[in-house]
Amino acid sequence: MQKLTEKQKRFADFYIELGNATAAAIEAGYSEKSAKEIGNENLTKPHLKNYIDEQLDKMKTKRMADATEVLEYLTSVMRGEATAEVVVVEGIGLGTSEARTLEKHPDEKERLKAAELLAKRHGLLNDKLDLTVTELGWYKEVDEK
Repeated sequence: MQKLTEKQKRFADFYIELGNATAAAIEAGYSEKSAKEIGNENLTKPHLKNYIDEQLDKMKTKRMADATEVLEYLTSVMRGEATAEVVVVEGIGLGTSEARTLEKHPDEKERLKAAELLAKRHGLLNDKLDLTVTELGWYKEVDEK
């Protein structure tokens, strides 16, 4: 694999941070006049692209939920298995109150929203109806989704 120059490495690091090739090129020290072209060109270089991909993979590890984790969480909410902490203020007499933390299961609205998101993910809520026109101009139902 071709080794990155120091300027290319700075460009890649700024690109990861900023998400903009032109701004990253300027921050890395390239001329403002040619920053757009150089930024776009750098993103086409395989060794630079590989470096960026490797750095993004390192960042992605534990901090980001993957699709399986999201679906498992939505399922646990839909089933009422998940819990959340809520703060409740209760009167304790003589005009004073005290805050307590309680664990709460999802209410019906939260469970319904989780079910809706899961159903969308699995294609169960597609209300579209596909129609085709025959030669005579009549509509014929093809597939109800």
